[in-house]
Amino acid sequence: MKQKATLKQIAKELNVSISTVSKALSNSPEISEPTKIRVQEFAKLKNYKPNNVAVNLKNKSTKTIGVIIPNILNPFFAKVFSGIEMAANDRGYNVITCISNESLEKEIHAMEMLSNGTVDGFILSVSEEAQTKREFKHFKEAISDDIPVVMFDRILDEVKCDKVIVDDFDSAVHAVNHLVKLECKNIALLSAIDNLSVGKLRANGCKRALIDNNYTVDEDLIILTDTPEAFDAKLDALFEKNIDGVFAVDEHAAVMVMKHAIKRGIKIPEELNVIGFADGVWSRRLTPSLSTVSQHGPEIGESAAEMLINRLEAKEEEIPVYNTKVIKTELRQRESTRKLTV
Repeated sequence: MKQKATLKQIAKELNVSISTVSKALSNSPEISEPTKIRVQEFAKLKNYKPNNVAVNLKNKSTKTIGVIIPNILNPFFAKVFSGIEMAANDRGYNVITCISNESLEKEIHAMEMLSNGTVDGFILSVSEEAQTKREFKHFKEAISDDIPVVMFDRILDEVKCDKVIVDDFDSAVHAVNHLVKLECKNIALLSAIDNLSVGKLRANGCKRALIDNNYTVDEDLIILTDTPEAFDAKLDALFEKNIDGVFAVDEHAAVMVMKHAIKRGIKIPEELNVIGFADGVWSRRLTPSLSTVSQHGPEIGESAAEMLINRLEAKEEEIPVYNTKVIKTELRQRESTRKLTV
């Protein structure tokens, strides 16, 4: 994908002033026709896209926020978006949403499309491909162009911006500690999102809890994959082990392990206790219903919107330092785990 040029870059390469470039691109009569043609053709060659809203008023605000989410089918992102929209509307802002479908190219395209003055800033969760490739240039370019970015859930440490996350590591520790209190002896760790930062944090939290409780981290009880298909292919072998507890870092892994257990006649929770992560719609609809770590999606969205708008509306001398806000999770106990005995 071609990188778009800036007025400053065009001016430098053509050895003219930024003002000359700006006037030439807007067909100002102050600029000679040969210079106009030279500038306009060079700008087209360099993939220059004007800031349509701010051409004449540099500090004009669109009162619009761009939201980029990786997966429209994930209930968690829907909950976050509802929080973003509610907070944005309360502050008089509109929201434009794009879906990256876990694609780096689509993520870059969405940011380029909206960075021409359509939005004042972005709220986004990093696509799977961007995380896997550690590609973050497009985020840094937006920030350097004074378009603030707030990342939520999936973040990149290399990008300096505001962030909203949940305590994935500590939440996993708490969930596994609960399985230990239920006297589960063979606790399996399952993940179909091991390529994502949140998946790794939750898996590491599970391992830490096992070690802290003097359990052996048994590799035969661990399935860590990057895709649901790869996870499903390994699941049958897990039931050859005598598992009595499961911590699943994502909803797919939790749902599939319960489905397989029920098919095999394993009683939940009498013989197998299961805790998932992300309180999606399937958690409540399953029979038995799934105990999960709830991420409080709407609260994440509200916090992200507030952080972005506060930065947009801050005076020059009051611009806040970058901050990472941690939203506490909640373990919601349903029918897939036994009741703790006092």
